[in-house]
Amino acid sequence: MNILQILPELNVGGVETGTVDFAKYLVAHGHKSVVISAGGQMVDDLESSGSKHYKIAVHQKSLWRMLKAIKDVRRVIKDENIDIVHARSRVPAWIAYFACRKTKAAFITTCHGYYKNRLFSQIMGWGKFVIVPSQVIGRHMIDDYKVSSHSIRCIPRSVDCSKFVVSDRKSVGPKGTIAIIGRLTPLKGHTYFLKSMTKIVRQIPYAKIWIIGDAPKNKRAYKQELEVLVKRLGLSNHVEFLGNRKDIPELLSQIDVLVLSTVTEESFGRVIIEGQAAGVAVVATKVGGVVDVIEHEKTGLLVMPKDTDGMANAVLKLLRDKNLYDRLVVEAKKKVQECYTLENMASKTLAVYEELLNSLNILVVKIRSIGDVILVVPSLKVIRQNFPRAKIYCLVGEESKKILQHCPYIDGLIIFNTKNRNWFYLLELSRKLRKYRFDKIFDFQNSRRSHLLSCLTFARESYGYDNKKWGNLLTNPIKKYRNDMAAVLHQFQLLEKSGLTGLEKPFLELWPSEKDNEYAKNILESEWLGNFNNIVGINIAASLKWQTKNWPLESIARLCDMLAGKNIRVVLTGADKDRQQAQYILSLCKSKPANLVAKTDIMQLAAVIKRCKCFITPDSAPMHVASAMQVPLVALFGPTDPNRHVPPAKKIVIIAKELECAPCYNRRCKIFTHACMKSITPEQVFKEILKLMEIKS
Repeated sequence: MNILQILPELNVGGVETGTVDFAKYLVAHGHKSVVISAGGQMVDDLESSGSKHYKIAVHQKSLWRMLKAIKDVRRVIKDENIDIVHARSRVPAWIAYFACRKTKAAFITTCHGYYKNRLFSQIMGWGKFVIVPSQVIGRHMIDDYKVSSHSIRCIPRSVDCSKFVVSDRKSVGPKGTIAIIGRLTPLKGHTYFLKSMTKIVRQIPYAKIWIIGDAPKNKRAYKQELEVLVKRLGLSNHVEFLGNRKDIPELLSQIDVLVLSTVTEESFGRVIIEGQAAGVAVVATKVGGVVDVIEHEKTGLLVMPKDTDGMANAVLKLLRDKNLYDRLVVEAKKKVQECYTLENMASKTLAVYEELLNSLNILVVKIRSIGDVILVVPSLKVIRQNFPRAKIYCLVGEESKKILQHCPYIDGLIIFNTKNRNWFYLLELSRKLRKYRFDKIFDFQNSRRSHLLSCLTFARESYGYDNKKWGNLLTNPIKKYRNDMAAVLHQFQLLEKSGLTGLEKPFLELWPSEKDNEYAKNILESEWLGNFNNIVGINIAASLKWQTKNWPLESIARLCDMLAGKNIRVVLTGADKDRQQAQYILSLCKSKPANLVAKTDIMQLAAVIKRCKCFITPDSAPMHVASAMQVPLVALFGPTDPNRHVPPAKKIVIIAKELECAPCYNRRCKIFTHACMKSITPEQVFKEILKLMEIKS
């Protein structure tokens, strides 16, 4: 694998040390290791181990500099053929996230801190996986940043035990050395540490107190405050500021007690396991991930934050009780070797990388209408065949969800409220979709709203047609395509241009449940059709918006009587809006067709149609249902072009009159004759039905 780690700087610190240690591990195990930072003291150590370093200003919050850095980082990703970009801090994470777009690199983060819940920190929860060093940070990301628990991977920080060789310590006594290691910031609680040390020096006059670490550039005044505090507390003869040091293992070999006095939630506390690896007893405040590392009175001692007396008493207890000291050191060392070794951390991280590269989340967008959702099934099948291990979700409208409830090609449905036209709804839905961490989006809706939604989902790749409906918001808009073809083949163009294969001989499918089939059986039995073989279904109308697609009701009534003359029973189907038309047809008929209008939902209708020997319908959703159920079909076309809308079917007869005005795609007949549908005669349809049913006329 080709791995890129990105962090602000490579100066001395826990995150920086972990990055360098992991980079060495990657190289030693045959992976390419690349690191981007603004430079620092540890660059030479990094490069000497075989990693490549790029110095880019990824530490500054200036928007202009971040935009420039995005281009530079993207160039590195492409030049080094990076598979995974691992961000370890917030500013680099923003840069890396957008640099990964339009590349093949996957994005992952590690949350090294207990971030405040604000917009700037949200990026740390946007990785495909989010690595956390402790259970506390994992819960923080789930509760405060709304990261899905499925995206969280808990991997504790590590220590390279080979660096921390435990020497034979002399008996711990009153000449103990107490140290605190970390950046000089108020969060690390140095002031409380120093105040607790006043009690120590009163009882152990020769105690040494080391403050290891330095203040960042923006915290220089804080270091001066600490120096003043040392003088005010009368600790000048005991306290020594050692600054940033590279020889931490050597210093730890001279320390008797290590104190961590953090006053805020600590993500982990790497310095704790470094001290434990070196055989040093630890006193730490009970904050954040520290409780994952230290078991009180078994591997260390815990005190409450800002409790100076409690901290002093814990240190004195260790310095005066050699048996307790030795027991804690042994148990802590054992836990470090079991849980916090570099090998343990690195192998778990590589496992997450492997999982990341092998995981693929795909979203298919087909919001409306029912017939169009049925037509997307062949595309879902092709996507599943090309990505057998992917998690595939489909975004559909509420009215269409039953169609795909039992679809074997998808893993889940996400419902779009088609009645909500508010643009703020799209923003809220996009926030929900981002939690799925989609890698690919296939937008078959190809509308302004769907293209915007695909963009706001922040998928690595989004495919759709550049149809002057904001198609430029997609990462991979398809510019050259044909519109003069059937819907399924039109979708297959997009899949083909996306690099997918297996696009031959599409067919529609639906999966009525046992409950749907039982309902169809019972409703037909109620019409005395339970054991009747020659049943023909007639869908009496298209959607309410397309009245021009409808065949005249008088023609339907005439056809019902003609079929009855051949001992063929007719079942009328339709939606709730078609109740009056159904009653009108029945009033015209001499025969008695079964009226199932408004008595079935879409999947119950599929089960009913399955029991028909033939189905007649205008251009509508039931036409696609009949095709999916592989029932011989007579499709009546007028204002729409059958070449564009006919479904793939084994047995289908298309009846369409070649008129100068057709196809017009008008929802109202402009010449007020409705000639395209009226010119289709019952006799013509009757003849085609008999052929499909193989009955002599």
